[in-house]
Amino acid sequence: MTKEKRQIEKEDLIPADVYVNNRKQIRKELFEFKKNRRVALGPYATFYFESFETMLAQVQEMLHIEKGGDEQLKDELVAYNPMVPNGKELTATLMFEIDNPVSRAVFLGKVGGIEEKVFMKIDNEIIKGSSEEDVDRTSVEGKASSVQFIHFKLNNDQISKFKSSSMKIELGIDHKEYSHTTKLTEDSVKSLSTDFS
Repeated sequence: MTKEKRQIEKEDLIPADVYVNNRKQIRKELFEFKKNRRVALGPYATFYFESFETMLAQVQEMLHIEKGGDEQLKDELVAYNPMVPNGKELTATLMFEIDNPVSRAVFLGKVGGIEEKVFMKIDNEIIKGSSEEDVDRTSVEGKASSVQFIHFKLNNDQISKFKSSSMKIELGIDHKEYSHTTKLTEDSVKSLSTDFS
């Protein structure tokens, strides 16, 4: 399994019986790998930066749980391959995590369009996040989805700055009802740098 891979294919999957026998260890290793790819922002938002490895694990786990075979695999690849970074971008699953269902509904009702307000700042240069276009992430009534899929597309200069590790890199949301920024840690920057070609 290499970072250079940009698309998950059937051959990348571990046979189901091998996966079952090694699932606990695989999930433990994945948890370690994902540690530096998780960035909390404000009280409710968490960015989970995706990669070939995290999306492969997601496909493998979905097949394990639902046992839909090749038919299901086709759907999973269509769903998850767009979130494998293409070498010039970072991709993240953004989740708004609020345990109380009433509070969650109230919050999501106030932050419609929040997926358009996500940004990354590298050396004071703003890179706007763009949302996955498979479905609308804000309803007609203006209610945001609790799960958003975000792409940060970078040019070569921005990628060089990102990888240089001497730059201050921030992640933020600038919505009137939810405005927060946070600085990425050195470990996060190092882990995310591997997503670029």
